Amino acid sequence: MADSQAFCVAEERSGHCAVVDGHFLYVWGGYVSIEDNEVYLPNDEIWTYDVDSGLWKMHLMEGELPPSMSGSCGACINGRLYVFGGYDDKGYSNRLYFVDLRTRDGTYIWEKITKFEGQPPTPRDKLSCWVYKDRLIYFGGYGYRRHSELQECFDVHDASWEEQIFWGWHNDVHVFDTKTRTWSQPEIKQTRMNDLHYLNLDTWVWSGRISVNGESPKHRSWHTLTAIADDKLFLFGGLSADNIPLSDGWIHNIITNCWKQLRHLPYTRPRLWHTACLGKENEIMVFGGSKDNLLFLDTGHCNDLLIFQTQPYSLLRSCLDCIGKNAIILKSQISLLPPKLLQQVFQKITFWTAANYRKEQRIQKGETENKQPRVSSC
Repeated sequence: MADSQAFCVAEERSGHCAVVDGHFLYVWGGYVSIEDNEVYLPNDEIWTYDVDSGLWKMHLMEGELPPSMSGSCGACINGRLYVFGGYDDKGYSNRLYFVDLRTRDGTYIWEKITKFEGQPPTPRDKLSCWVYKDRLIYFGGYGYRRHSELQECFDVHDASWEEQIFWGWHNDVHVFDTKTRTWSQPEIKQTRMNDLHYLNLDTWVWSGRISVNGESPKHRSWHTLTAIADDKLFLFGGLSADNIPLSDGWIHNIITNCWKQLRHLPYTRPRLWHTACLGKENEIMVFGGSKDNLLFLDTGHCNDLLIFQTQPYSLLRSCLDCIGKNAIILKSQISLLPPKLLQQVFQKITFWTAANYRKEQRIQKGETENKQPRVSSC
């Protein structure tokens, strides 16, 4: 029987941070729902997923730990994971932390950035981030402002008139230079925005309305949009305008302004408020999130890793996968391979053994849940 300790997986979660650096996917933070309560996951843990072997591992963290939060924004520059913003029981955050992922002794130490120039964004969560020329570029997010702070770049969603506090969505851009540790807010030349738009990071000019040719995805929120090439974007999941969790995937070509829907995705596994990262062979790795409409229902979060191919794998990768899947049949021949390939072969054997083990566990869990008596209520 397979060792379940070896094939463990990161806990289910939503609102977490995930980045890829080298051969590893890193996952931190987020929350789970326990008996209708939001429980924030430990802030002193970071999970790593080895893309080659398919193995998860949990590492303890030290230093100036960020609070346990959801909705934080994570991005990686030069081997460092930067985490900004988020929400916890005390409210919204605008603090910035980083941790060196390329540790030599396996120790992950957080550092809070307290000495910086300029003015950081107001506290918020659910914001987006791009990396450009050693700079972190943040856009939007949900938070609050007082009446005296309201501007055109803030869309009011709710208000407390007694204290003159307004909650809503930000529409501003902030930049953090990781070299000089300086915050800045560029003057943005804004126009009316369509569902799809881009910001030129050299001129700070929004594109305005982008005319899309042909079929387009449904309106949605809580989705991911990931760059998979200089001219292509991958859209996955989210919550539709009809409050339906989505599992569709689309590729947008920014040269032709056309959307193309991928037809080979697992449509029985919708996701929203998940994370998506680009792998080393242009595969998209989607982790965590929820399968429910979180506005009205929350039966649990996800911890399975979905991997989507956006282009054919290399011949070497295809051969390694074939050997890994058929290791038992090819057992007597594997030792005849060149020594420099053996390590990669062993990693693929581990990868597919772990994948098959987790698949069996999901099937068994599903069968157990189906056998449980259902309790109806009036």
